[in-house]
Amino acid sequence: MLLLNAHADMIWRHGAELSPVGAQAARDALVELAKAVVRGAVDHTETQLAPALVRTAKSLADRRLTDPRLSATTLAHALNVSVRTLQRAFAADDESVAAYIRTRRLEEARRDLTNPAGRLTITEIAARWQFADSGHLSRAFRQHYGQTPTEYIRASRISEPPVAEVQVPVR
Repeated sequence: MLLLNAHADMIWRHGAELSPVGAQAARDALVELAKAVVRGAVDHTETQLAPALVRTAKSLADRRLTDPRLSATTLAHALNVSVRTLQRAFAADDESVAAYIRTRRLEEARRDLTNPAGRLTITEIAARWQFADSGHLSRAFRQHYGQTPTEYIRASRISEPPVAEVQVPVR
């Protein structure tokens, strides 16, 4: 009950300072704490807040993937929790904050590699998704997907269905 009161008091004192994402996370945490109090299951070391915190952090990270400052520290600050609390919440799912960000950036880079609307170079894609350079992206991509970005592009072109030719009648 003490934890619930402390959290509610924090929201009361600092609610106006919270960003919309932070306010949502604080509300979700308050709801989870209230549920835990009713169930009599508040554990000060492993609260039931982790799933709500992780969902909110992932959503925020997804919106900031191109931000070079995106990190566990910036996410924790935006959500008004300690870095350790955020890391512990992610660890409950056997994942780290940094691993989540890296994986999401690799997924977006992979999507850009085969985007027919605008072919970017591997160097441009690396810069867009905050990899140090094309070599860094290539190494991370190979480790994650088992092939280099260039190999991935070639393989995706081979698997694309051929464009049907349109016969125009000659008059």
